[in-house]
Amino acid sequence: MSGLVQGVFFRDRCLREAWARGVSGWVRNRRDGTVEAVFQGAEADVGMMVSWSHRGPRDARVERVEVFVEDPQPLNGFEVKPTR
Repeated sequence: MSGLVQGVFFRDRCLREAWARGVSGWVRNRRDGTVEAVFQGAEADVGMMVSWSHRGPRDARVERVEVFVEDPQPLNGFEVKPTR
């Protein structure tokens, strides 16, 4: 996600949204000012996370979301990863 997505509690809200939907994966800030996330779970729940990502938390200003479909990974739970 790009835009105003760092410093607005994006990762924390993403974590809470994922927990509420039972979605596994992770989210992290990137040094270039974007946020990167991986969502894995039921198709409808992942779709809801992608939709949420277009809005983000209240103070975010999401300008662009890129979605890539990848092979499933052995993920359990959802976490905030360190900046990369």
